[in-house]
Amino acid sequence: MAEVIEMPRLSDTMTEGVIVKWHKKVGDPVKAGDLLAEIETDKATMEFEAPVGGVLLYIGAPENQPIPVGVPIAIIGKPDEDISALLPKGDSSSASARPRDAEPALAASGPAASRMPAPTPVEAASPSEARLKASPLARKMAKEAGIDLRQLQGTGEGGRIVRRDVEAYLARTAETKAPSPPTPPSTIPYREVPLSQMRKTIARRLTASMQEAPHFYLTRSICMEAAATWREKLNALSPTKISFNDLIIKAVAMALRKHPYLNAAWMGDHIRLYQEIHIGFAVAVEEGLIVPVIRHADRKGLSEIATETATLAQKARERKLSPEEYTGSTFSISNLGMFGIEEFTAVINPPEAAILAVGAIQPTPVVKGDKIEIERRMRVTLSCDHRVVDGATGAAFLATLAELLEEPARLLL
Repeated sequence: MAEVIEMPRLSDTMTEGVIVKWHKKVGDPVKAGDLLAEIETDKATMEFEAPVGGVLLYIGAPENQPIPVGVPIAIIGKPDEDISALLPKGDSSSASARPRDAEPALAASGPAASRMPAPTPVEAASPSEARLKASPLARKMAKEAGIDLRQLQGTGEGGRIVRRDVEAYLARTAETKAPSPPTPPSTIPYREVPLSQMRKTIARRLTASMQEAPHFYLTRSICMEAAATWREKLNALSPTKISFNDLIIKAVAMALRKHPYLNAAWMGDHIRLYQEIHIGFAVAVEEGLIVPVIRHADRKGLSEIATETATLAQKARERKLSPEEYTGSTFSISNLGMFGIEEFTAVINPPEAAILAVGAIQPTPVVKGDKIEIERRMRVTLSCDHRVVDGATGAAFLATLAELLEEPARLLL
């Protein structure tokens, strides 16, 4: 029996998918596990394998068109199997259905019929309008002005609607309508870019985050002199090169051990405190950004974190992340320091309770006693969901983070 293949849900936030490419065409033999299509989700482009074997009898989803999850996209069955009962209404596997309005207007046939012009349709008044008493001129004026005669009160003999009634109605409506300035035609050249599944999801989730989560922001400057020196020594000894972002991920994970309300989520009628620490780190891709996840980051060493971040970032840019690699974070980090951004605020990744925005490490003048010294410092901003995190709680987390980065040997404990 033929099997209907529906648009699969390939991620927990996926509501629709786009067939980037079909790897089989109608009539091709298919084995279970064969690559059937490439599907763009809200997070990545993923390979979709045929769940059953047979012959591809029908394709119902054209390439590069959004299809909701659960909608039939293909049918696989036996050769020459009748699938008419499985097709969507109005569809046909052999020929496209003729639209209803394509029927000929005339039943006449022959040479004379082909030369006859189509009759001009005559607009008939509705039964209610036909019963209204109105002069022919009033009817004509009302029709040209788009006025429903039932809105008018006739002042003619026997309540008949006459010309002056239509004119009076037009004068009244003109007074209540403020003239709108003409819209000048756009003279600026532009290009319209269709939304990718990823961009649609980013827009939907972050709009919901800003509307639902009461954000507040805490900024702190952290001295990175010791961290910079320590990192140079580690990289001179280790074959795995450690980035500042790796140090920050490890420090954030260790700080979350002490401050569980930052490793939490708002669940509507309760707060969920996560028992494990999974750090999401934002990676910029062409369509927007995606957040791969370092699981159990507090238990991993710096070299292990460095290896994972490099691998996941590369897979993210190639749109090859699996769902397990970009879901399940309990706290997120967005680092724009490598782009020269000194300070910014980030939007919380729901349902998480907070996100850390990391700026560039820069030489900064610092007053020490009666002297001014230059230090490498980094500004970080914590965005908090005030339903879960209070100001003092967020400030205590940032203090712990600063201690760990200003004395980086603690990251090995």
